[in-house]
Amino acid sequence: MKKTRDIVTIGFALFAMFFGAGNLLLPPYIGVQIGNHVWITILGFGLTGILLPFLGILSVVNSGEDFQDLGNRINKFLSPVLGTVIMLCIGPLIAIPRTAATTFEVGILPNFPVSSPIWTSIAFFAVTWLLTIAPSKVVDIIGNLLTPVLLVLLVSLIAVGVFAPIAGFSEKALNTAESFTLGFVEGYQTLDVLASVIFAGIIITASRTKGYTTMKAKNQVVITAGLLSAICLFIIYGGLIYLGATSGIEDLTMKRSELLIHIAKSILGPFGMIAIAISIALACLTTAIALTSAVGTFFTDLTQGKLSYKLLVTVCCIVSCILSITGVDNIITFAYPILTFVYPIVITLVLYTVFFGAYVKNKKPYVAALIAATVVACVSLAKHFNVFDEAGLNTLHKIPFFQYELGWVVPSLLAFGITWLLTKNEKIADSI
Repeated sequence: MKKTRDIVTIGFALFAMFFGAGNLLLPPYIGVQIGNHVWITILGFGLTGILLPFLGILSVVNSGEDFQDLGNRINKFLSPVLGTVIMLCIGPLIAIPRTAATTFEVGILPNFPVSSPIWTSIAFFAVTWLLTIAPSKVVDIIGNLLTPVLLVLLVSLIAVGVFAPIAGFSEKALNTAESFTLGFVEGYQTLDVLASVIFAGIIITASRTKGYTTMKAKNQVVITAGLLSAICLFIIYGGLIYLGATSGIEDLTMKRSELLIHIAKSILGPFGMIAIAISIALACLTTAIALTSAVGTFFTDLTQGKLSYKLLVTVCCIVSCILSITGVDNIITFAYPILTFVYPIVITLVLYTVFFGAYVKNKKPYVAALIAATVVACVSLAKHFNVFDEAGLNTLHKIPFFQYELGWVVPSLLAFGITWLLTKNEKIADSI
């Protein structure tokens, strides 16, 4: 009984850590564009928004206790460098400010039209700071207190919307392939693959604190909790995409926050505004707490205690508060090129360690795959800033899947395979 209760607590906490601002705003906006291609879009979004984050947790579990153990399997410099980039993305530069901005635009502004984003952000991060300053309590606060309320509200909204849709599917929609690509690429914006390799350390620590100290017991609790969170995410993501597809909205210039408000009002009436305000506040607060705690823990460990956890948490809250005032859409626009660069590198690290880690022990193939993914990610970043002319773009599109933002897949796989063939007979002095 205790074990089941612990798995539910950790699983719910993990769901809430993942399910933040972008996770609530992105699926309905995707749904508006896809017409009746709901299931193929859910598949695409699920790959980057659910499956890959679960594999991210699995990669850390198979490597040790935290992201540093995962990175050290490949190269001792990988953890501090890539870890810092990840923490800045899921921390004070993108993800944490987005939680406060979303809370203001969806939860506060519709109900209090004259309210200021400045004071809302200050209040939001004051609460975040108070609930994060004691890291050992983070998982229990989120899993036992906040997540159940969040799930009840979201499931209620989705259930009513599914059984009594606002409108039919739009006729002006993307085709099947475009819908899948949209779902897959927009899954990047959840930041969950980046967060998963960091959150894994939090829930592993929580499982040990609850008494699961052996490798077998710890892994069983963490993996089962990960599956529970993945199931919750699938239900909520799928439901929100469907609500967007049946929202009756065809104006793609509508803000994501305005779309969510329209859906909530149309489905639940006046209560919808209250429900969505509470849902937004809980979803964003739980994610902000988890991310802020992760930032503090990571950089405290990285500096070997020279920068204290409390100092880092305080600085993170202040920086996030300032950036959150720019608004949700500006943060998402700013984030896109950064994420298209970072995601392929992290996905390559996660996938290759999960699927090949037990068989290929030489580190060189993994390094080669990461280098190949990084090169293609740099090219994709240059494309975003219009560095290439039409002839250059035509050349780039000869790279398999490049037009679908998946140009890193084949080069990284080829680099891994070729390097493995060239080194498989080497005596392994440095194995993963």
